[in-house]
Amino acid sequence: MLTNIINFLENIVNTANDALYSYVLIILLVLGGIYFTIRTKFVQFRMLGEQFRAVMEKPADGKGVSSFQALMVSTASRVGTGNIVGVSTALCLGGFGSVFWMWVIAIIGGASAFVESTLAQIYKKRGPEGSFGGPAYYIEAAFKNRALAIVFSVFLILTYGVGFNMLASYNLQSTFSGYGFYKDHANIAPWIIGFIIAALVCFCLFGGGKRIIAATSFIVPFMGAAYILVALVITLMNAPALPGILHQIFKGAFDFKAIFGGFSGSCVMYGIKRGLFSNEAGVGSAPNASASAEVAHPVKQGLVQVLSVFIDTILVCSATAFMCMASGVAPTEDLSGAPYVQEAIKATLGDFGPVFITVAMLLFAFTTLLGNLFYVDKTFTFLLRKTPGKVFNTVYYIIASAVIFLGAGLSADLLWGVADVMMGGMTLINMPVIIILGKYAFRALDDYTKQRKAGKDPVFKAKDIGLPHDVDYWQ
Repeated sequence: MLTNIINFLENIVNTANDALYSYVLIILLVLGGIYFTIRTKFVQFRMLGEQFRAVMEKPADGKGVSSFQALMVSTASRVGTGNIVGVSTALCLGGFGSVFWMWVIAIIGGASAFVESTLAQIYKKRGPEGSFGGPAYYIEAAFKNRALAIVFSVFLILTYGVGFNMLASYNLQSTFSGYGFYKDHANIAPWIIGFIIAALVCFCLFGGGKRIIAATSFIVPFMGAAYILVALVITLMNAPALPGILHQIFKGAFDFKAIFGGFSGSCVMYGIKRGLFSNEAGVGSAPNASASAEVAHPVKQGLVQVLSVFIDTILVCSATAFMCMASGVAPTEDLSGAPYVQEAIKATLGDFGPVFITVAMLLFAFTTLLGNLFYVDKTFTFLLRKTPGKVFNTVYYIIASAVIFLGAGLSADLLWGVADVMMGGMTLINMPVIIILGKYAFRALDDYTKQRKAGKDPVFKAKDIGLPHDVDYWQ
């Protein structure tokens, strides 16, 4: 009975996915990204130095959230299981050519990330604990359309509270699939691991896990650096294979006969889906973190988010891809997900490999689960127009934990599909909105560039770009 229900849901989700990613989203993301790239005069490349300058800026009063802290929040959400399992899935199901399309969506997506995060800063709200905002706020402020802002917020809750967290839970438990205890109890092992994950998250949500959160927040940056280092070592150990790998990437990326012969399973489809899942450029998630930064000019935080996209996809995703491809282990549908990465690293480093990936996934997935729920928590504040009360939070925390438990034991195909559809819903709203409002981000960029050329440390005033909407800051 349960199998039939899951199969039925998979069919519905796959149909929605094919429609979204075969036509609508690819056109919207690619053309939108190209439009932003041209209008910002290739901001993701020409202002690389400014990106590093902006990320080091601290709040003028020494208080509030710095650009670097906002970058870490958004990067923590971006850099996670998608960089390991998502890349592996793309390689196993879409082929080596999917790496090229991941790069494409990241390069042009950097301009989209710049625009959405700059807008989040322009329209941010003033709160008792600092600034806050995001797409729901700039939709409501600029269009006077709370209904559309609510629809976006619902999609965000479904994406991060349900789709992404169920998938992160599944990806985390799947890293144990190569161990003996898991194989011996394959029917119940996912549920047991899922229960432990859900219990730990619930413990943290109810305020009892401050030490766990502090420890993981401290360890994860080092784990991320270690992961990239290990990937680099494996790639260099297999350096003679690199020319052949690059040849396969570009050959697969432009094998149009294969692409159009089965587009829904092509490298283009998987490259864009997994690239978008990983870097989230244009989705409308990172602006929620960007709005919290205390900066002198909105463009500074826009530049910081361009850097975040590059860190996520060009650096971390590429590290995973080259590590796997250089290992000599052939990607297959059966290995899709964490097992392929574990086998790839095991082929070069022996038994240390799978254990290393398991530890990395534990840390990445745990912080991703909590980071996703941070976005959900802030969205509930927007919907309720106030901070949720104790009773509301208690119910929400229990449901959020139950969703994580459920995700551990469901079908991988269903979970990837649900996450992609929910993320697609956010993107369908956010991208057209930032295309319409983009002129204010472009004007802000011109204002920033003009001040920088005059030798000034840019300071923003809303009147300088002719902003017709009321905002809490920049007066």
